Amino acid sequence: MTVERRRFLQGAAAAVGGAAVGGLGASAMTAAATPTPTTPTNRTIGFHGLHQAGILTPRQASGAFAAFDLTVANRAELTDLMHTLTDHARALAGGQTPVNVGITAPASDSGILGPTTPAGGLTITLGLGASAFDSRFGLAANKPRRLRRMDTFVNDNLDRDVCDGDLLLQICGDAPDTVLHALRDLTRATRGGMQARWRIDGFTPPPRPDGSPRNLMGFKDGTANPDVADAKLMDRLVWAAAGAGEPAWTAGGSYQVVRVIRMLVEFWDRVEVSEQERMFGRRKGTGAPLSGDVETDTPDFTDDPTGDAIPLDAHIRLANPRTPATDSNRMLRRGYSYDRGVDSNGNLDMGLIFTCFQRDLDRQFVTVQRRLADEPLIDYISPTGGGYFFALPGVRDVTDWYGSAVLA
Repeated sequence: MTVERRRFLQGAAAAVGGAAVGGLGASAMTAAATPTPTTPTNRTIGFHGLHQAGILTPRQASGAFAAFDLTVANRAELTDLMHTLTDHARALAGGQTPVNVGITAPASDSGILGPTTPAGGLTITLGLGASAFDSRFGLAANKPRRLRRMDTFVNDNLDRDVCDGDLLLQICGDAPDTVLHALRDLTRATRGGMQARWRIDGFTPPPRPDGSPRNLMGFKDGTANPDVADAKLMDRLVWAAAGAGEPAWTAGGSYQVVRVIRMLVEFWDRVEVSEQERMFGRRKGTGAPLSGDVETDTPDFTDDPTGDAIPLDAHIRLANPRTPATDSNRMLRRGYSYDRGVDSNGNLDMGLIFTCFQRDLDRQFVTVQRRLADEPLIDYISPTGGGYFFALPGVRDVTDWYGSAVLA
């Protein structure tokens, strides 16, 4: 690592040093200053653990997905970068008071959250893309078995300039400014070590009137997700484990897919509701399957073998046929809606940041995606970007750091 770059990263780490060292770290130092743990803008979500936060964590109101190309030159520099990211993420997730650096030095914080920076339900989830395991850092032998450049599927319209990346930051919080503050802090601290490749911001609307939130096609999104409180189920569907060709270090991590799916809403809004419901296989108002009464009803496809109630090519039927053979294909979805204004042709640019976590990329996401090829919905959606990443195992304690298992 060059002397200047090393000094820069060390200096960036020092800016949060007062909040990130001293035994219990940032979370403990700010606990007394937090009015109540249930206050939405001040709640703290634990940073340390076997798994990263932001995976099983219930979706917060706001999220940002930012992919980066690594510009560090070697493994030692990458290790320094990971330490810097860890120090800042730990402090941000715990809430802190920015360091007073005096009137002659650059400010230690953007100030957009005011004189203190409450945690705001913040989670920062870090993943590595396949390209991070090339020859630059000596990690090729440790690449997760299924990790690769994102596949191009039938019906995709991918712009490869906004796909993939060496490193992904998924930043989620209770308010947009909380997320933006964290993104700015992390990019400032690591300038010279990684360069933004693509970014997209999302939001989760409140349930209307209840149940799962709705996507921008007006249908409930996230129904029938696996139960995150079932630890055995999460071990089976979400968390990677050593064996089956996976390197030992991957245990506790998870394959993450991000797919930016544009919704052609001008066309969709002209389709009669009954036809929309047949494409999804659910009622637009209640979220109930067409064969049921309420959102939580389980569609029984065995009683509808010819698709009289739920068409054979309905989205919910293709995505999850609900057979013993397809049960292991389920994944944990954690998507966000996005709205980027209008495109160069004056059309609304909005849609879904489809995000999912799984133990086996091919057995789960890829298998389901292939079943969805040429589904009726494809006339109204256009996948444009995203990538495959491996969300690292958790940062276990104040002495641990992102990527320690693979880099140390």
